[in-house]
Amino acid sequence: MIPGRHGDNRGWFSEVYRADRLAQAGIANLFVQDNQSFSAPAGTLRGLHFQTPPAAQAKLVRVLAGAILDVAVDIRRSSPTFGKYVAVRLDAEGGEQLFVPHGFAHGFCTLEPNTMVAYKVDAYYSPAHDRAIAWNDPEIGISWPVGEAEASLSAKDRAAPRLADAPELF
Repeated sequence: MIPGRHGDNRGWFSEVYRADRLAQAGIANLFVQDNQSFSAPAGTLRGLHFQTPPAAQAKLVRVLAGAILDVAVDIRRSSPTFGKYVAVRLDAEGGEQLFVPHGFAHGFCTLEPNTMVAYKVDAYYSPAHDRAIAWNDPEIGISWPVGEAEASLSAKDRAAPRLADAPELF
């Protein structure tokens, strides 16, 4: 989804969130929290994160500065696309947004230094339901723009289990 931009010699204006337009696209989630992250180095990798029910989160992701490779992995064991992923480039210049539904793990890798990402979620953060799966799980096979040696990761993300080792989540 790419919100329209109305430009002139001063720059541009965009309605980045309109519940009615999202509903027309089949997204009727009520977003309750806005999150924002800043990553100084290119190659910062955050993910693959999700929350389990009853605190599962859907996300609407966009980039405020810089660029990312944004990834969503289907972790619903009963789904025909279980373990499959989508990966898209989102950047501040293009204004693209990605909707990540319930039952998907989400992560991204910064492609430029000083990247800022914003996302809306439809459930509040719940530490008791916060989970992660390995960003580099070979069975998922995500083609990240960085290797293990170059990726800037949190300790949580380094220790995340493979999807096959995670219990049934959705």
